Amino acid sequence: MAKSAAKPKLIDLDKLEEAAECLRTVAHPHRLRMLQMLLGGRYTVGELAEACGIASPMASEHLRLMKDRGFLGAERDGRRVYYHVTEPHLASLMQCVEGRFGS
Repeated sequence: MAKSAAKPKLIDLDKLEEAAECLRTVAHPHRLRMLQMLLGGRYTVGELAEACGIASPMASEHLRLMKDRGFLGAERDGRRVYYHVTEPHLASLMQCVEGRFGS
């Protein structure tokens, strides 16, 4: 008699809803570009805006959304504010994106 496959441990649906909301937050090309950069170091709004080809106010809004979700932190250095990744699991997510869609 064949053994049946072990059932995977399923995540609670409330937690999956939270996960889906987090994925919706990063599911934007500009935010993914920002995360890709920020996983390699810290950047200002202006630097991130330039890399995305968007205006600084729009970049600020994208950063605010990700910061509010707990993905990013910011630190002031004189007159500049530098953003950095605070959620370590984003590195795995970006590896998946780069592996599938990178050239």
